[in-house]
Amino acid sequence: MTENYFNYFTEIEDHFQRARGTGLFLLSPLDWALIEAWKNAGIPLEAVLRGIDQAFEKWRSRPPRARLHMVNSLAYCAQAIALEVQAMVDGVPAKPAGAAPPFSLDEVRCYVVRNAAALREAGLAEVAASLEGLPLDTLYGDLEQLEQRLTAIEEKLIARLRSDATEESLFEARRTLDSQLKPYRSKMSADQLSRLERQFLERKLLENNKLPRLGLFYLQS
Repeated sequence: MTENYFNYFTEIEDHFQRARGTGLFLLSPLDWALIEAWKNAGIPLEAVLRGIDQAFEKWRSRPPRARLHMVNSLAYCAQAIALEVQAMVDGVPAKPAGAAPPFSLDEVRCYVVRNAAALREAGLAEVAASLEGLPLDTLYGDLEQLEQRLTAIEEKLIARLRSDATEESLFEARRTLDSQLKPYRSKMSADQLSRLERQFLERKLLENNKLPRLGLFYLQS
């Protein structure tokens, strides 16, 4: 696993801000869920960045009267990114050689301990124990495997939260997603929409319960 894996989110955020020409623009929860869906689907970072460029190039080529509204979401770029992925299918670039880990073993250990404590405080002792039981000294030598283990524990956590969630909270999350996605649905495939819905609802479950994300990317957040 390379350092770029952990920079996936921030590189996309920075690139979108530069393409938009407004450095102070903040991504929405929908945007973060979309980036996470791309990451989990294995979409190459290069394809996402190229797709963003292509989407803005197309937008800027329109006559001024058709550019009254700024591009306010990464969802606008989803179709262009899908086209870039398709273009790379027959010749995916080789992965770069591994880079040094972007954080130390002590940082990883503190991160895991802090998250386990938050889970215990929320009454999720079983999930906390799963985190505490990770052999970090061994897994630090294979960050990809560590990330997979953390993802598996987070999926266990989310399944628990989903089963405990009220119908009203799930309905409100879906209504929020539908409202934010409405302008962009035509630019996204059914598979993209399905992945995004899953990521968005998972993020909402954790946010509503004031619980941390467990993946290594969030160690840097």
